[in-house]
Amino acid sequence: MEARAISRYIRISPRKARLVANLVRGKSVEEALAILALTPKKASPILRKTILSAAANVRHNSDEAIEAEDAALFVKDIWIDEGPSLKRIRPRAQGRAFRIIKRTSHFKVIVSAE
Repeated sequence: MEARAISRYIRISPRKARLVANLVRGKSVEEALAILALTPKKASPILRKTILSAAANVRHNSDEAIEAEDAALFVKDIWIDEGPSLKRIRPRAQGRAFRIIKRTSHFKVIVSAE
């Protein structure tokens, strides 16, 4: 049994979020949450919340009784995809303007029971 959770339009660069996602891919949910609790990155609490949501979805959607323990579940896969970018302008010298691109991400987590 597996379930997924998606967090969309997260205001963080996908490149930076993938650094955190690579730490927990393939780990048990319990171990992944412990790693994220000690990771000092902006994406950590967002990814933690998404993993918890996917784990709750597995428990809620399963037909057979799955243990309430997170040790029985593992993070099967994580995708960090690029969302729409916000375009902003930075004023520069002599009337010019430089573009600032503020990137967003979509997090998709699949959690599976062993």
